[in-house]
Amino acid sequence: MYLLAFWSGCFVMALELLGARALSPFFGSGIYVWGAVITLFMLSLSLGYLIGGSLSAHEPSLARLSALVLLAMAAALPCALAQEPILEAVAARVEDARYGALAGSVALFFLPITVSGAVSPYAVRLLVDRLGSAGRVAGWVFFVSTLGSTLGTLATSFYLVLIFDLDQIMAGLLATSAIVGVGGLLVARGGRGHAAAA
Repeated sequence: MYLLAFWSGCFVMALELLGARALSPFFGSGIYVWGAVITLFMLSLSLGYLIGGSLSAHEPSLARLSALVLLAMAAALPCALAQEPILEAVAARVEDARYGALAGSVALFFLPITVSGAVSPYAVRLLVDRLGSAGRVAGWVFFVSTLGSTLGTLATSFYLVLIFDLDQIMAGLLATSAIVGVGGLLVARGGRGHAAAA
């Protein structure tokens, strides 16, 4: 569960950095592009926190938490597969680059970031059920998630963009999400198998 929260934080910040870079050929690289990306990501995360908290109230499980990571990956597929056509369509319809950047951010990143935002509160609920001490668990989950965000930011901005192109980095992020999410599902299935055997 901590690994899922860690990767979710890493995934979000890597997408944020790549998002600004993807938008720049169409809307420039001014502060309004960063403002649009940050606004969209903060709004999406806040909605994701609410959704994750609500979902965790109904039979929470590691399998469902893992499914959230996989759903975020699936929602990010247009970022990898149709990024340029989507942004070209937005740029053709929205003349003001400020609002074009905001609309492009919404089109590409609203769904994956909202789903990613649901991961941490969901993980908190699962860990509290198992370990108790809500304050300590919440602190650890958000520490791990923010640590993932920090490492995702540094790795993407300092190294990955210098070695790989945008599409390759996106493919790597999606592949890692798939591995982490499927891994969580396998652990959950193994846990159910042990419980049934017992």
